[in-house]
Amino acid sequence: MKPIKMPKEHREAMLDHIQEFFELERGESIGRLAADNLLEFFLKELGPAVYNQALSDCRILTAQRMQGLEEDIYALEWKEGR
Repeated sequence: MKPIKMPKEHREAMLDHIQEFFELERGESIGRLAADNLLEFFLKELGPAVYNQALSDCRILTAQRMQGLEEDIYALEWKEGR
């Protein structure tokens, strides 16, 4: 899997959230570099698992939609005796 890239604005917002989390939940202040290192760690360690789960969810949703389409198409078929 390629490294996860995100727009600068999104990354900056994530860093703000990390710093806020440490301040509110742990009563600790961490700097921007520490927040960035933590974000990189989680992207590297958790990113692939989250990505794979999202793909799995997408596969299930796609299969459900395809099943629904097949049923709709089957219902349109001309049946003898109609």
